[in-house]
Amino acid sequence: MWGWFKPSPPNYKSQPSISKKELYIDNISFFIMKLLVSVFLLLALSYPATAEVVTSFATCNNFFFNGQPPIGPTAATYKKICQRTQASGYKYATLYDTRNKIPVYSAYEFVGYASCGRKDTWFIEPKLDDQNGGDFMASESKVKNNLGQNQALNEDYTHTGYHKGHLLPVRHRNAPSCMEATFTLTNAAPQNPTFNQGRWRVKEAEVANMLDTKCLNRGFQAYIVTGVVPGNTNINNRVNVPSYFWSAHCCRDNNNRPQFSGAFYGDNLPSGTIAITSIADLDRKLTALYGTGFQVFSNKCQ
Repeated sequence: MWGWFKPSPPNYKSQPSISKKELYIDNISFFIMKLLVSVFLLLALSYPATAEVVTSFATCNNFFFNGQPPIGPTAATYKKICQRTQASGYKYATLYDTRNKIPVYSAYEFVGYASCGRKDTWFIEPKLDDQNGGDFMASESKVKNNLGQNQALNEDYTHTGYHKGHLLPVRHRNAPSCMEATFTLTNAAPQNPTFNQGRWRVKEAEVANMLDTKCLNRGFQAYIVTGVVPGNTNINNRVNVPSYFWSAHCCRDNNNRPQFSGAFYGDNLPSGTIAITSIADLDRKLTALYGTGFQVFSNKCQ
């Protein structure tokens, strides 16, 4: 059947020969290429997250309901930070109080949660202390000028009995890269460990489950703002211990119409209880405590 097909034998003489020297050069080039790729990946893993101190939240306003940041304190000591990972972009936004060395709030879109694990390494934001500091979140050893002048350091928490209390908690993230971005001291404040691991943690989980079931599962979007109110004591004579932790959430449909909202707050004490309230009542309470007009969702989610 195939008798008509007679393939010609290959013409080996027409193929160019490769010398041992050329083969050696090719192998060296390939090795260098692999080495460069490895170095690049190592650097990316060494600096898993970045942050930008900005004059406006415009570059990361997608973490606010309707793109509107909370109305609140505006003094020069409050710094806006767009928190992001190097590999996958912005993750949330933070307003940081450089005088008290604690955040005012962290704001984010809640997109679900997963068991991402935890880490023990906490970063700081170099540009809060040094205008020439890089955009990368970094360990304290990487900051050469004015270290800790405008922000908390890891040593401030040592032997104080307080936790580094996340505002954006790990359990509200759904991927390891998102989890890593929460481990910056600009997203933490001294929190009583009993309160943190007890009632506050339980309420965080309840809100995550409720938003996942009643908002995300309907194809809607959920936004959360969590913050603190400065107290009357400090740890290490530097970092303010908040009197209250608070949090507010809002679910909107695909036409930007609010579907439901809620808020809660608690005393930062071992016996601290959780008070459930409305957004409007929380706004009034924060206005009284901060001594300036405060609207968590800029009066857009009532």
